[in-house]
Amino acid sequence: MHNVSIRPEIVARVMARRGRVHWFDTLDPASTALVVIDMQSTFCAPGGPAEVPTSRGIVDNINRLSAAARQRGMPVIWVLHANTHWQGRSDWELFFNNVVADEVKARTIESLAANRQDVWSGLVTESHDLVVMKNRYSALIQGASTLERQLRNIGIDTVLIAGTKTNVCCEATARDAMMLDFRTVMVSDCCAALSDDEHRATLETFIQQFGDVMTADEVIACLDRKP
Repeated sequence: MHNVSIRPEIVARVMARRGRVHWFDTLDPASTALVVIDMQSTFCAPGGPAEVPTSRGIVDNINRLSAAARQRGMPVIWVLHANTHWQGRSDWELFFNNVVADEVKARTIESLAANRQDVWSGLVTESHDLVVMKNRYSALIQGASTLERQLRNIGIDTVLIAGTKTNVCCEATARDAMMLDFRTVMVSDCCAALSDDEHRATLETFIQQFGDVMTADEVIACLDRKP
């Protein structure tokens, strides 16, 4: 888990601009969902083709937050990444031909196959949790997944973002959530990146422009605080 916090100069900038650090004082469990991004073998397993070692360090916090969410009647949504391939071509050629080095491309393609995705084994799931597949960094960009439709259909207007990487799929999904008018919180100790610097940079940008940043304990306190 990342042992970093938002720097005092960023806090001071936020205070000067809006007079308070946090966007939200309360969170309504009836309209809030926990959305956990990419906690699957490709990213969590030791030696995985896109391993994020710190992702294993947030498992306990995600389990604690997801249990708290279920106790309050909130949906827990596991968003997993998968890409399809047909006759040597994928549904995301730009990524596989430019982002992934040739020597790990085959392993990455195999590990992200649509029929192989499950929530990482250390995480506690329940039968009524939702599972959504995405094929882009952001689960909310047009055509990437059914996440927005599912959120709207069950009356969700607030999303808590957890998972990995903080600065890639978590950030991309969280930014798009805000742009689609969802109240959005990045849960700082339930997200993981490849370095402390990348993790903190995302949180500092996010709290200034896109939504709130809270720890799991702060989220739980806000869920229980009366408006």
